Amino acid sequence: MCAEPMLPGKVAGALEEYGRLLGEHGITWGEPENHYVKFFARRRVLPPALFDRFWELVCKSVAETHPGEPPDRLATRLDEPDYDRVLRDTLDGELPAHLVAVRVIPDGVEVEGTPRTVLLPTAYPPRQNKGDGKRHTPPIPLPDRGEEGISLLIDSSRDHSCRVIVDDLKRELGPRGAWLVEADHGSMVLIDGRRVRLNTLLRPTHSARLRLVAGMPCRWSVMSWDGQGWYPPGTPHRYDFHGRPYFHGDDVVVEVPAHPLTITVTRGMEHDRKELELRPEPGEEHLIGLTPERLYDAAARGWYGADMHVHLNWGGDVVSVPADAAAAQHGEDLHVLNLLAGNVSGRRVYDREALEQWTGEDLPWSDATHLARMGVEYRNDLLGHVYAFAPRAAPARFHTGFDGDADWPPNADGLRELRGLGALVGYSHPFRTPITDGAPPQGVVSPVPRNCAARELVADAALGLVDSLDVLTHASIASTAAVYRRLIGAGNRLAVTAGTDAMISFTRSDNQSNPPGWARVYARTDGPLTARAFAAAVRAGRTFATTGPWLELSVNGHGPGHVIQARRGDRISVTARAIGPEVAAVRIRTADGVRAGGERLRDEDGGRDEALSVTADLRLDGPTYVVAEVLCDPHPRTMTSTGYALTSPVYVDVDGRQVAREEDVRWCLEWLDLLEDLIRQHGRLASPLQFGDHMSLLEQARAIYRARLG
Repeated sequence: MCAEPMLPGKVAGALEEYGRLLGEHGITWGEPENHYVKFFARRRVLPPALFDRFWELVCKSVAETHPGEPPDRLATRLDEPDYDRVLRDTLDGELPAHLVAVRVIPDGVEVEGTPRTVLLPTAYPPRQNKGDGKRHTPPIPLPDRGEEGISLLIDSSRDHSCRVIVDDLKRELGPRGAWLVEADHGSMVLIDGRRVRLNTLLRPTHSARLRLVAGMPCRWSVMSWDGQGWYPPGTPHRYDFHGRPYFHGDDVVVEVPAHPLTITVTRGMEHDRKELELRPEPGEEHLIGLTPERLYDAAARGWYGADMHVHLNWGGDVVSVPADAAAAQHGEDLHVLNLLAGNVSGRRVYDREALEQWTGEDLPWSDATHLARMGVEYRNDLLGHVYAFAPRAAPARFHTGFDGDADWPPNADGLRELRGLGALVGYSHPFRTPITDGAPPQGVVSPVPRNCAARELVADAALGLVDSLDVLTHASIASTAAVYRRLIGAGNRLAVTAGTDAMISFTRSDNQSNPPGWARVYARTDGPLTARAFAAAVRAGRTFATTGPWLELSVNGHGPGHVIQARRGDRISVTARAIGPEVAAVRIRTADGVRAGGERLRDEDGGRDEALSVTADLRLDGPTYVVAEVLCDPHPRTMTSTGYALTSPVYVDVDGRQVAREEDVRWCLEWLDLLEDLIRQHGRLASPLQFGDHMSLLEQARAIYRARLG
């Protein structure tokens, strides 16, 4: 086994096992194929704008197969349809640039796809990447790193079956069938014994070399005129939410076509982007010096940005090594990285060996302003998923409700154990379905019974078992923000956090193949950055979460997390201030809604003012909270569909009473009733005693909310 500091024996052994799983099973690594695991391969090729259409067709197929079943029962069958046919029908003849189609038509076979540029052999003097490039080639045998295959869609319009062979894989494709399979340009593809050549899509060209230097680790994108990405050797070919290729490092060498190129460099959200267009000369090396400019310096102000939810390995098309996480963290200038060990749909806990190796320790690449820890994702698909940051030891239980296990005990037990181990805990990727300020809580529990939504959160928050809520996430930011306002309006004190669920082992997967830290929670620590200081800052509510903008909130001179004691009729002075090129508006909210706001105007040159500030003088008629939020215009540096920023509250207690808005409390009580119905109908429980444990938890939470009604 390898003796490198980042690859101790049992960690290297686990990675070798993951490589075997990838080689045998492909992107799922052999996990039980529920609906979200079956989506892995299709998500890799489907444009994000078509995701909703894909799931609409899945639901339509299920409803046609099971007429008359109620919607919640149909939603338990989402894994039944043929996802490759659904993919083909979703695309409806359109073909993303990274997908190749073999159209099996009645009288023949046609290959359709965007030609791919390949470099002709050129003799260059030997050179080793001086920066992070050599980190990307691990000294253990892992498949497919630094290579990009072909996602091949076999699409038949014939009214009869055909026999399809792709290398060692064989399939009898039914009438008008479809098959998504991985291949390469040298693959042996046979349709009813007839050879189909994929190398007709190759476009050979002369090459050049780029040496990319920024003076610090950065995120680079090198893209040719046809949209194709170019990478250092041995580097996984990663793509972000916008389909842009990227890799991390400094002083790295990349072989490129001698065609027009666009070279972009940045370093996470605290830096702007710099871009250069170049047509390199064939056979020559070009030195490219680009350094991104800093937009703001959070650490200099005592604030440190974190991504509370990142996976090194969780299935995927590559096996990731700790050095990949190190390169990403430093290349994004991400202060705190929480790498989570967790299961997918079976019992295997990925990266458990790394957790056990480094529990309670900073990971080897940490320094004074970059802290990485192994943590835990505690998972139940009916009740919700929880992140745990900096536990002192691995928990006894990582998940419930998978692979035949019962949905028991309640998540509350897992939270108590993790907190007992010293971990900071919060609910992750809480809500996907549309939930607006005026909507009832049905969207929290429906339409899909098992979809990772944070359903038990309403009880655990009331009982004081959870520290934060990941409002900024790969799920619906707007829906989660609306639910968050209900929870704090009902008297729960939760910090705002951000957890992207970035998966380093997926190279092309919507916003989950983004680099870690594309959304961050910033926390103001007391003193130097340590795991303990950061966790304490989050627990105290000294946070804001953002997809990019810097956001400040001051209420009578106090920031997020502070509790102001006041009397009815007092006045408070509130100021919110935001920085960032994507900032469109800043708003001040209380428990009564939006109380003040301002929009940003473009200057005469079409740029943006440096900061946008809003100030309000508010009269207190009762206890409340104050938060600030930023609404954003579309911008290239926003790596999801919605740019947003939100502070944790400044709480304002009036005449000794905390905020507990009746409308919000009753909303939470209705949520508890809906959760009880969900557990009754869809909980997998082995005995009445297990059901009783859930009901006991809900009754404890109801008692707390009812007491808040006075």
